[in-house]
Amino acid sequence: MLGNSETIRIGIVGAGTNTRSKHIPLLQGIEGVEIVSVVNRSRESSERVSRQFGIPKVYDSWEELIKAQDTDAIVIGTWPYLHYPATMMALTAGKHVMCEARMAMNACDASRMRDAARNHPELVTQIVPSPLTLLVDNTVKRLIAEGYTGKILAVEVRDTSGRFVDYNAPLHWRQDYELSGYNVMSLGIWYEAIMRWIGEATDVTAKGKIFVKTRLDEVTGVKKAIQIPEHLIVLADMACGAEATFVLSSVTGQVQVSEAILFGEEGTLRFSDGVLYGARREDKSFSEIQIPPEEAGRWRVEEEFIAAIRGTETITLTTFEVGVKYMEFTEAVARSMTENRTITLPPDYAKADI
Repeated sequence: MLGNSETIRIGIVGAGTNTRSKHIPLLQGIEGVEIVSVVNRSRESSERVSRQFGIPKVYDSWEELIKAQDTDAIVIGTWPYLHYPATMMALTAGKHVMCEARMAMNACDASRMRDAARNHPELVTQIVPSPLTLLVDNTVKRLIAEGYTGKILAVEVRDTSGRFVDYNAPLHWRQDYELSGYNVMSLGIWYEAIMRWIGEATDVTAKGKIFVKTRLDEVTGVKKAIQIPEHLIVLADMACGAEATFVLSSVTGQVQVSEAILFGEEGTLRFSDGVLYGARREDKSFSEIQIPPEEAGRWRVEEEFIAAIRGTETITLTTFEVGVKYMEFTEAVARSMTENRTITLPPDYAKADI
């Protein structure tokens, strides 16, 4: 644990969009924090990030950066394929870890990351949280606790892109199983948010559809088979007794929706495109629910990470424990699609990859 007067030295492994737009500038804005090193996918891109943000040291490999003695903490901003090995190496090297979402390629790797964190309680570990519902989370939880909805009976989540299918578009990293693993569209992000509100699922049944079977990998010039669905429907039984439905799609034409609805015995809460609405049994229509300033959440992952290292608070968004739970859900969905059956949570990690 480092005191408030000590400088916290950070190394960046992977400087993608979110890392450049949020993690690096927000960390650099915290007093007593210094980003001392960076490594990206190529020497050229690493040096570009170094110049942009005034980061003094560029490494040629992520292993070299993590093993170097010039850092106290590592921020892993890569695609999911590197989250597990980079986290394990960083913890072994005695360094705090902030890892970009989604946590890992699969539940097995996520559970190993969690176990390694448990074996190093002196080190801070954090997954970048789902940002979709941060503003309203506290208000939703309070309203449920106060009985606004009564018992939750059903949950509907719908997240659609508003884009038509593009048969000629090149392979995106989110469509590449070798880079993303079981993660699919915004499934893990939404499930993490739903867990904050009403808890976990007990089993899942899923159907998915892939419309474009192969796409060109522009890096290698080779066409790759697509394993990650472009349209997904999930039914989940929740431990609280509710049934949840998730509909996610990247091929919905002009229809772009991002919302979650909680249907209760006495009232309904609807979070749609960033706004919270509610209606109780006696109401004829939804009304916007204003978020009290003292309840309004905000993005503070970087300051929470640093405060936890300094010992002034503990990680709440998002712990490795929570990350494992959403990776278990994500993997169960993938296995349900492949095996054409309902999967009980947690899924069997021992099974071979799909």
